[in-house]
Amino acid sequence: MLIKVCGMKYAANIALLSPLKPDFMGFIFYKKSPRYVHGLLPPAVVSDIPKPIKKTGVFVNATQEEILAMADLYQLDAIQLHGQESPTLCQDLKDLGYIVLKAFHLKNENDMAATSPYEGACDFFLFDTPSSAHGGTGQKFSWQLLEAYQGTCPYFLSGGIGPDDAKTLKNLSTIQPMGIDINSRFEREPGLKNIGAIQTFIEQLELPK
Repeated sequence: MLIKVCGMKYAANIALLSPLKPDFMGFIFYKKSPRYVHGLLPPAVVSDIPKPIKKTGVFVNATQEEILAMADLYQLDAIQLHGQESPTLCQDLKDLGYIVLKAFHLKNENDMAATSPYEGACDFFLFDTPSSAHGGTGQKFSWQLLEAYQGTCPYFLSGGIGPDDAKTLKNLSTIQPMGIDINSRFEREPGLKNIGAIQTFIEQLELPK
């Protein structure tokens, strides 16, 4: 199962997380987020993150020009779109060589229909809890909703996943996420992760069932 740690903000914290080798490390470029990084985190701190960690920029309704400017400055590998971005934008970014993740907020099964136009234009979907804050709320949605997912695009499970969810995630049977996205429930404050808790969580996920 792929691991994405989102909302990183501080250089020293990033240096401690990198040896754990999460598959994706997320940086938020949405000004209204308390984890917003542009102008606070030197681009070299992000660009120097070792491979194969995928450096991921999270954007909310930004223009393609704005996204590409940040992607170039921070040497991003992946783009996560967390607003009402079009399938065309997703495809354009994918065609430029970026890994594209598109977030969808699920209240009920009917919300799943919104994914259909994005099939083929994204590398991953990301299913999250509805929120005006566009993520980082620490709240779960009903994972049972994902039983209705009929698409072919692999997806990340997000929204309120915490240290105590490792056993449940290992034993999922009715839904099959490709990865999980963790953020606020592993924090000491917005953007500052509890590295020990993340390490324990990853170790628990890697244990045999």
